[in-house]
Amino acid sequence: QKYGGKVPYHRRPVTGKEYVDINTLIQQELRKAPRFLAACCESDGTDLAVLTTAPRGFKSGDRATWFVLFHNVAGTGYYLSPVGLEVLVDHGDLHVSRWQLRQVFYNGQYFASTGDLEGAFVANLLEVVRIEKPRAEVVLGSMRPRRPPGSPGPLQYEPQGPRYSVRNNRVTFQGWSFAFGMNPNSGPRLFDIRYRGERIVYELSLQEALALYGSNCPGGMSTRYLDGSFGIGRFAYELVQGLDCPYTATYVDRHYLAESETPKTNQNSLCIFEHDAALPLRRHFSDSPSLYYGGLQKNTLVVRTISTLINYDYIWDFMFHGSGAVEVRVHATGYISSSFLHGQGTNYGNRVGPHTLGTMHLHHIHYKVDLDVNGQLNSLETQDMEYELVKDPWSTQNTIERPYLRRERLEREDEAAFPLNTPLPRYLSFASPKTNKWGHPRSYRIQIVSFAGEHLPTSSSMERSISWGRYQLAVTRRKEEEPTSTSVYNQNDPWTPTVTFADFINNETITNEDLVAWISVGFLHVPHAEDVPNTVTVGNGVGFFLRPYNYFDEDPSVDSPDSVYFRSEQDAGACGTNPLACLPPIACAPRLPAFRYGGFLNL
Repeated sequence: QKYGGKVPYHRRPVTGKEYVDINTLIQQELRKAPRFLAACCESDGTDLAVLTTAPRGFKSGDRATWFVLFHNVAGTGYYLSPVGLEVLVDHGDLHVSRWQLRQVFYNGQYFASTGDLEGAFVANLLEVVRIEKPRAEVVLGSMRPRRPPGSPGPLQYEPQGPRYSVRNNRVTFQGWSFAFGMNPNSGPRLFDIRYRGERIVYELSLQEALALYGSNCPGGMSTRYLDGSFGIGRFAYELVQGLDCPYTATYVDRHYLAESETPKTNQNSLCIFEHDAALPLRRHFSDSPSLYYGGLQKNTLVVRTISTLINYDYIWDFMFHGSGAVEVRVHATGYISSSFLHGQGTNYGNRVGPHTLGTMHLHHIHYKVDLDVNGQLNSLETQDMEYELVKDPWSTQNTIERPYLRRERLEREDEAAFPLNTPLPRYLSFASPKTNKWGHPRSYRIQIVSFAGEHLPTSSSMERSISWGRYQLAVTRRKEEEPTSTSVYNQNDPWTPTVTFADFINNETITNEDLVAWISVGFLHVPHAEDVPNTVTVGNGVGFFLRPYNYFDEDPSVDSPDSVYFRSEQDAGACGTNPLACLPPIACAPRLPAFRYGGFLNL
């Protein structure tokens, strides 16, 4: 009923028990190639890590997965230590005893079985790259500190405690209020976002995270991870205080039900904190004709969670500004995925280790933004600039290129579907039929910050399963039967997708309707030497803003109690004149709670 048709069993996500049974089969098959494994990898197979890929075949009904094998060293990520061996397992039959290993790949060659691989090795028909078993202290990608701890860095503290309130899943902060939650599959989501009591957003939710790879190895070249199928919210583990979030942040447990008859808890897996951006929200120093200074520091409320999806860690931020703006941001960190370097491998990435190819890939993220700007009924308006050549009114023998504002109201969904990597109108707003004091429609502007790669060609047999990626922005009428842009079932049957986002866009009118903005952000990542041991967050963040545009009569932050203003004739060091002069003296560091971490429990 939910999807308007049958949902075949072969579309189901792979469970933990299924992975265990697959690994058992792989271990059985590896025992058929003992001399090869000893020669190539100093291994008997039991100490090799196995990494899944997805999707699992080429047509609906297939459930055959390439698994990539790596050296597994305790205490470090194995993702940078491929041994060159990959196996294709057909696990589509409902009887585990009928599962089969269909193909074996090693160093550019394909074999029908591990027995054939062993035979080719014994007959000296196989080029073997001998890789020593890495030692924990020198393994590529080790995150063990190389220097003793130094002096601690700056710490943020709250002189009079938090200025926000968290009650159950409801947050309030300086005019803002909203409810937060976590979907085990699609991850973080917010509802009923209000500023000064007026709802701005009904739903703001992550929908999907796509990682699409290139390689000259079968596992890498066929990988298109749809992370919602694995569990973006389910794999948001406990946050480390003082590093993942400020030490004094509020930490919240999240609960989910998956592959179990009882709920599981990821304790302290979501954090809420006020952040001093060390940047003025606005300021001005006046040097004439009157002398004064006025400004407001940029303090932001942040809701954050971090998902670890196999090798990658995604940092999900939702930020609330004193100007009435909402900022949504994601950073990617963690380990890159890699392939065994052979042949023309550098056509698909960079060499980052003795035998390791950092494989190129793109990260594309999809969000649902159900804006209700001054009510449910909104229209989509765009504004951009053009130049017009006019004669100077005061000197008619001369001309001037004058910029002017081109305004347009988009009437239908097809007009409001903006393809990826094409120019977007610089100002694009959800507009209310009501106006502000100055006669302009009360509006909220969508401003996207993204460096997306190229979308999968529409000729691909699986493209419709990720057709949301065609658009950097698409605006549709809100429908109860279109709650999400994808489904957990799209990963394992992308050829007959359970949900096809492109079908949401059917040229319906979008004037004075209840509208939803669907936003794609992302970036192309070509791994390089500096991605070892981990990808850094610097430069690897994308997102979007929801900014008031004539929604108010003036900047609402003028009412902030944090504002600073003083004139030249005043004593700026006086507490009554300048609140910055009233900060309490600190004789020693604030009293912090004892550090605790239980993130390795209940995995």
